[in-house]
Amino acid sequence: MILNTIDWVILIGFLLISLGIGFWTSRKNKSASEFFAAGGKMPWWLLGVSMVATTFSTDTPNLVTDIVRQNGVSGNWAWWAFLLTGMLTVFVYAGLWKKSGVLTDVEFYELRYSGKAARFLRGFRAIYLGLLFNVMIMASVSLAAIKIGGVLLGLSPVQTVVIAGIITVVYSSLGGLRGVLFTDFLQFFLSLGGALIAAYVALNHPKVGGLDNLLVHENVVDKLSFFPSFSNPEMWVMLLIIPLLVQWWSTWYPGAEPGGGGYIAQRMFAAKNADHSIKAVLFFNVAHYAIRPWPWIIVALCSIIVFPDLDSFAKAFPAVNSGVATHDMGYPAMLTFIPAGLLGLVVTSLVAAYMSTISTHLNWGSSYLVNDVYKRFINPKASESKQVLLGRLLTVVLMIFSMLMALVLENALQTFEILLQIGAGTGLIYILRWFWWRINAISEIVAMVVSFLLALYFAFADQPFGFEKLLSWQKLIIGVSITTVSWVVASFTTEKTTDEQLANFLNKVNPGGPGWKKIIARLSAKGLIQPKSQKWKVPTGIICMIAGSMGVYGFLFSTGLFIYGEILKASALLVFSILCGFVIFKLYPKIIAED
Repeated sequence: MILNTIDWVILIGFLLISLGIGFWTSRKNKSASEFFAAGGKMPWWLLGVSMVATTFSTDTPNLVTDIVRQNGVSGNWAWWAFLLTGMLTVFVYAGLWKKSGVLTDVEFYELRYSGKAARFLRGFRAIYLGLLFNVMIMASVSLAAIKIGGVLLGLSPVQTVVIAGIITVVYSSLGGLRGVLFTDFLQFFLSLGGALIAAYVALNHPKVGGLDNLLVHENVVDKLSFFPSFSNPEMWVMLLIIPLLVQWWSTWYPGAEPGGGGYIAQRMFAAKNADHSIKAVLFFNVAHYAIRPWPWIIVALCSIIVFPDLDSFAKAFPAVNSGVATHDMGYPAMLTFIPAGLLGLVVTSLVAAYMSTISTHLNWGSSYLVNDVYKRFINPKASESKQVLLGRLLTVVLMIFSMLMALVLENALQTFEILLQIGAGTGLIYILRWFWWRINAISEIVAMVVSFLLALYFAFADQPFGFEKLLSWQKLIIGVSITTVSWVVASFTTEKTTDEQLANFLNKVNPGGPGWKKIIARLSAKGLIQPKSQKWKVPTGIICMIAGSMGVYGFLFSTGLFIYGEILKASALLVFSILCGFVIFKLYPKIIAED
């Protein structure tokens, strides 16, 4: 065990503070709305910080380390590309979600669609996401905790998941979303500070010898580029072209859902109004993609020097199970060099990151199972207190399932690729369903089923036609193509959403656009809606999306160039980022203007 007394004092102190916040906020959780959406009264800065804290989990630096060790800095385009999704959510969908007035994003199905298919979709999707996807994500997070527990504390995988699970589930069941938000605020600063400490110590490791030596080391030089080498078309396509041209809009991934959704949507529902909803998601995307990555990248690069191959992990940590000694172990391995006191802060920051993510997923998943399964289909007259009690009980069930799943996974990148394939081809439907009336509940069911079956086929079946030789990005393209064609055909060949349901949706949300023009004319003639004269915001939103994405990428690479010592290029990119921010500042009043 590497932690000493001062380290334990810091860690235990943080856990007691978190439990205190849970007890303090539990008094206000008298209704499902309070427990799952904090009463819809939260400010943007608290929600934005919470989103950042939630998406920084124990598996995030492990994932980045795995990517950098195998594919270099440019490999991070696998998740950097999701910035485009995030900015589209900021400037097009955040305001729409807030206006919808739903408690969960799957409740949206019965606002937008009609009939038995809509009811089935809401219930099935709640179980599909709240249980299956949610457990997979939490298992990935717990896998990272297993590696950190094994390296730093000498714990077995079972010991780690049991200890971490008990602490987290007690805290999560107390405070509801409000408790998560307030604790996330503390966890954000701890996590960011811990990452900076880890980067500083890694750079000063004797084998690394500082930043200058790191940048010229033979193990690292070919890993520094922001973009894949043009000399290797296969890597260029896999690491850059596919993420930027296909992946960001076509795949569903938790935290980066096309059109918004999941726990990001849950934060939008908790906002005071549409303005706070938009600003919260904007802050999240800037902090997540532009501010946080570089400390993790630096530690990953240093780990290549200190632990150049997988055998070096086995030699350095013989007590660690060989099944989890993969490249993503580089991050926790580098933490072992942090001195006492500082190590306590860093370990506490990782525990904070773990608790933030798990508590959010527990609350989010239980919100689906309570609001969209139990209350909707089992006990529609359930009291508020019964819903809160059931939500707390379900946090325990979800935690147990995720702990069991964590024991069979091997690395964070494996989980990331599985989830991408499962959601392949579904993303476009989540973008278009707000603006094209013809999409219906059957469209979404077909997309969900086809993408899932294809993922299972690619992962486990004996594949004819040479499919077993395909790379992951080639499977993604095939999955996106087949799934997209399937749900588009379903949209044109299945029963349409009723006029009454479409009218209800338009009266409440009024997204606008040419996809509704014909329907608005028909519904107006029937007297179901009153036509509203307004300018469609989406074109302005897309301009802001492009400016925001370019600005964040500019700031991300500007920071990298400053680290690399290329001051002139870094300064030019920084100025470019500021100009992009000015464009958004000038156009924002049009985005937030009332309908």
